[in-house]
This record gives sequence, structure tokens and C-alpha cells, in this order.
Amino acid sequence: MNVLVTGGAGYIGSHTCVALLEAGHSVVIADNFSNSRRDTVERIERLGGRSVKLVEGDVADERTVRELFEQNAIDGVIHFAGLKSVPESVAQPLRYYRNNVFSTVLLAAACIEHGVGKFVFSSSATVYGSNDVPYREEMELRTPTSPYGSTKLASERILTETAASAPGFAVTLLRYFNPIGAHPSGLIGDDPNGVPNNLMPYITRVARGKLEKLKVYGNDYPTPDGTGVRDYIHVCDLAEGHIAALEHARPGTQVYNLGSGSGVSVLELVEAFERVNGVKIPYEFAPRRPGDLPAYYADASRAERELGWSAKRGVDEMVRDAWNFERNL
Repeated sequence: MNVLVTGGAGYIGSHTCVALLEAGHSVVIADNFSNSRRDTVERIERLGGRSVKLVEGDVADERTVRELFEQNAIDGVIHFAGLKSVPESVAQPLRYYRNNVFSTVLLAAACIEHGVGKFVFSSSATVYGSNDVPYREEMELRTPTSPYGSTKLASERILTETAASAPGFAVTLLRYFNPIGAHPSGLIGDDPNGVPNNLMPYITRVARGKLEKLKVYGNDYPTPDGTGVRDYIHVCDLAEGHIAALEHARPGTQVYNLGSGSGVSVLELVEAFERVNGVKIPYEFAPRRPGDLPAYYADASRAERELGWSAKRGVDEMVRDAWNFERNL
């Protein structure tokens, strides 16, 4: 297939592009590089062993999307492009709605107009809101705790209703949890612009001496050590989940959790990083952030049953590969 990957130079997108190339697919990357680097595209080609087509542009722009579909024979779309900071979304909700939801509308409309039958959407566990754990796909969704989560839920509804109205249109919603780690080569990984909003790149930058100490947001949650518990998944496992979703797509809407199925606290992740990499991580506690939940993790059995996918890499591999990437920057 010739696959359009929006946000393909970003963290998860870049690893998925490599996996697509390794699986024999062709790739068109659309990225505006608002939170990614241009040289990542060259690294994708190096790891994938083949070239990709790059279109620099914003998929929340109607003209950009129209030209993408008019100038490329696209068989499927994997839509990653979007803003993803929970606290930033609380401060700037309109920016998040415009960017994340409007891009989904434009891409879905272009797929219908041009007969593109496969659409894989990068969703999030945040659509479950404050719910019982483990999160299961058939759960009734609750109001997300942040505008970021609300944009993911709105996009899911748009795509689900579009699939219901368009026979043959195959939508796969991938709700994933907390991707960390990097490609084992050290060539691509999580390298956000500015101060990271996510935990692992913050840890690696502290380890490298780029930041003085880690801020742990909240130590009074109802968890074993008081810090937030998350379901961490290796980004390469996550990328492989997208390939499985694309290749198993069928008309209508399918929903899958992509996670490890177990929870790890912030302090447990820090301890693993220190133990595996032999680097001390100084940290201090800070107040809870708006929109953060105490704990959540996935029931990912549906993905294993229907897609033949499961997370294979453990926390030790995640922290090892993340540190390897940081040292190669």
C-alpha cells in the first residue's frame, strides 16, 4: 500500500514509517515540523532502506490536504498529526480543537472523496476519562479530563459516524497508553522541542545534564508510592500495532487498546532507568497537573485476539533504548 502518514516525522510517526517500509509499504509523510525535525526523515529512509515522499504542510489546512490527495495515489491513512500536551490543552483549548479536530474532518472528507478505504487514527486512553481499570474497549466512555482528551474523543466520533455513512470505509481507532523508548539503533526517538511534557524525554535530558532535575507532578495520589501510575509501551511495539491495524482493516469501525496491560509508577520508572543505565536521576516533587489521573492501564487482549498483536518489549528495554537515543543526539 501507499500510506499517507500525517505527523510522520514525529516520535510515534517516525517509528511507524520505518515499520511500514520494513513491511514493504510505500510512505508519504505530511508534517509541518512544529514538534519534529527534518533530519528525522533521512533517518527513517536509512532505517527503512527505501526513500519516502515528504510533503511539508499542515493537515489542518484545507488546501494542503486537497493537494496531498490530488497529487498522490493514496491507499490508506495513518493520522498522527496533532498537539498532545494535556496541560497545554487546558491553557489553550481552542488551539487544540482547531488543530486536532479540524485535521481529522479534512482528512476523512478527502478519503471519502478520493475513495481511500483505510483510516487508522492515533487516539488515546484519555477518551476513557476517569474510569475503572483496566480500560476495555467496550466501556462506556466518560468525559475526558482535559481538552486534549476531548479532541481525541470528538475525532473518534467523527470517524465512527463517517464510517457508518460510507460503505466500505474502514476506520481503526487505536487507543494507546504511554509510549516511551526509541528505535534500538539510536537514530530516532522522542526529541520534543523545548521542555518536554512527557516523562521519559524529561528523564533522559536530566540524565544528560540538559535539565537540572526531574519534576514529579504529584506524590499524594492513591497509588502504592503516591506517584502517578501509567501503562508504558515501547514505541516499536506501538509502531508494529499500527501495521497490524492497517493490514487487518475491515469496513466499519474497529477499536483497539495498545498497551502492555500493567501499570508502572513514576518512581518505579525512574528506578528502572537508574538501574539499567547506571545514571542517577535527581528529582523533586511538584503539585499535581490539571487533567492528570492517578492511575490507568489497558486490557489489550482484543488486539492480541483480532490483530495478532501484543506488546513484547519490557520496561528495561524501554529505558535502555531511550537513553541510547539521547546519547546519540
